[in-house]
Amino acid sequence: MKQTLDLRIGQHLTITPQLQQAIRLLQLSSIELEQEIREILEKNPLLEENDQTEGEEAGSAEEPAETTVDESADAADAEGEGDPVELDWEGGLELGASGSGNGDEDSDTNFEARNSHPTSLRDHLLWQLQMTPFSDRDRLIAIAIIDAVDEDGYFVGGVEDIFATLPNLDLSADEVEAVLHQVQNFDPVGVAARSLGECLDLQLRRLDPATPYRDAARQLAEPAHLKLLGQRDFKEIKRLTRLDSEALGQAMALLKGLNPRPGSLVSTSPNAYVVPEILVKKRRGSWRADLNVAAMPRLRINSQYERLIQRGRGSAQDRFLHDHLQEARWFLKSLQSRNETLLKVARVIVDRQRGFFDHGPEAMRPLVLHDVAGEVGMHESTVSRVTTNKYMMTPRGIFELKYFFSSHVGTADGGTCSATAIRSLIRKIIETESPDRPISDSKIADILLEQGINIARRTIAKYRESLNIPPSSQRKSLV
Repeated sequence: MKQTLDLRIGQHLTITPQLQQAIRLLQLSSIELEQEIREILEKNPLLEENDQTEGEEAGSAEEPAETTVDESADAADAEGEGDPVELDWEGGLELGASGSGNGDEDSDTNFEARNSHPTSLRDHLLWQLQMTPFSDRDRLIAIAIIDAVDEDGYFVGGVEDIFATLPNLDLSADEVEAVLHQVQNFDPVGVAARSLGECLDLQLRRLDPATPYRDAARQLAEPAHLKLLGQRDFKEIKRLTRLDSEALGQAMALLKGLNPRPGSLVSTSPNAYVVPEILVKKRRGSWRADLNVAAMPRLRINSQYERLIQRGRGSAQDRFLHDHLQEARWFLKSLQSRNETLLKVARVIVDRQRGFFDHGPEAMRPLVLHDVAGEVGMHESTVSRVTTNKYMMTPRGIFELKYFFSSHVGTADGGTCSATAIRSLIRKIIETESPDRPISDSKIADILLEQGINIARRTIAKYRESLNIPPSSQRKSLV
């Protein structure tokens, strides 16, 4: 085989560290971005938060973005990239107007609730166990039972499982049952129940015996009656329990006031907060989207370190500061690019969905990523990243940017209707139905067809399930 040298010319795409950083910042939510900035501030001494006074920050929401990082170079790079971004890098990070807090008088209480350590149901039950007089033998059984209680508060094990957990105690079934009944007296009411019926019955037994319809509700909590109750077979329930319509209705109302998941009253998890990046307001008769400057980080280059670099003479310290200065400039530029992209996409969404802001979800237009990507001149994957976990505050509430994207369904006149609008129409139709005669999916399809929307029954069922609305057989109420 003869060896030869061959010269070829080709192109390949290389993702630079700067581009990787920009992509990562683009897909972060505002809370995640704040955490990322905290880490950068700890690592890079050239970056710092700007601590200007409120007077200097006034009016910054309506001004173009200003940075202290190589302003001439950034201005040249930003030419021709669309509308000026309403940012202010010279201000401090404010959280007051971000929508994540409230102005209640009991703000101290809310602060403690937000920052208190989560308490597990198991810890709560073990604490009560320590306050209850148990023998050493019964205490071991109670601990085994508590370990078998799930997050909803149900005892998911059985007597045999307790035997397997404590093989050296030579337990009897009656002994385990006795300790289980003791644990069932713990708080929250209904804990350590083995079934839904037992959970409801435990709560009913703790009520005052003089509570109206308490005994009737205990009848309904029996497994056979609960099954019929789930099937909405009120006629058969009245035949078996010999309750009239009024007593059955009152007993059902009493059951609805109980908690089928008692463990949820104790088991807590850290609260998740949403900070909207976009604010939508109506100005001079038109809807406009702007960045929520209160949620935007305000950073700048440390001027003292920057002057040290200019005076440096190539020492190791100078190289260290110079490298971090370059990283700081890259980070600020990526941050500005993220906000520019977010604002462009948000304004296109607001422009396309003006009907939603004027009339509600019924006026939502079909919109896909390709439509927005073509208008802003970006790839669909970029639009997908910038709309994930990003929120928009509007007069109608706070919505994720993904909410405004939906597929389309054809109409009788050849037009299209948004799937979100159809879901809203389905909800309205069901809200106006008679409780004793709920509307079936086929009937809903007929009603929509009269409005010019041709949609199949199975599609109605899919949209109804996405709204967490049960079928008509389960929506029937007692007359």
